[in-house]
Amino acid sequence: MALINDLTNDVQGIISKTWSTRKGQKVPSSDSVALAGGAVELDATFLYADLANSSKMAKELDRRIAAKILKSFLATTARLVRHHGGSIVSFDGDRILGVFTGSYKNTTAAKCALQIKYTVQEIIKPKFENQYDSVKKASFSISHGIGVDSGTVLAVRAGARGNNDLIWIGRAPNLAAKLSDFRKPPHHTYITATVYNKLDDPAKYGGKDKQNIWEPRTWTFLGDSISLYRSSWQWKP
Repeated sequence: MALINDLTNDVQGIISKTWSTRKGQKVPSSDSVALAGGAVELDATFLYADLANSSKMAKELDRRIAAKILKSFLATTARLVRHHGGSIVSFDGDRILGVFTGSYKNTTAAKCALQIKYTVQEIIKPKFENQYDSVKKASFSISHGIGVDSGTVLAVRAGARGNNDLIWIGRAPNLAAKLSDFRKPPHHTYITATVYNKLDDPAKYGGKDKQNIWEPRTWTFLGDSISLYRSSWQWKP
């Protein structure tokens, strides 16, 4: 009965608490947001990168090899996000969430996404296939998906005292995660029109003919028609 009372009090306490919201210019640290009613409103771009076929890896490969592939993906993706001034705010199994702020957040996130593709296709995949016959002969290829969206979110500290972290409330992180699931080779990178419309030319046009590297698409998300752009291009870091 005591546990039921504690759980009930947890929920009622959250419902009754008045929000204390402030605007932020950069990604807040967890301890800078009050656990009880604290929130930071932030305009940011979210990059969600997802390693594909992780279930098949676990089934077909030696667990130590599968773990090395996963570690390589997460380590290189995190390095690229940080290199471009982003912050890593979440690791979720075979996924990683990066957040970019500032005047060029959309361009840097898009560039980062294309460099992640280069890293997966030109470094991780060939190195593991050359090192392990089981990877070369597997029923799948090492691959990934990336979604990028931008917008205003609310950063809220959630959990219990001593065991809590920031969660992100808003369309951008959720839609970016959904887009990372698309994975239709050779198109590994999907961005929303919100991101595309803010891209600088170097992140929009490529090749000696300066062609548009993004293809328009539409998708329905929560009943709304969303304008998207996908790319098959990659960018050497």
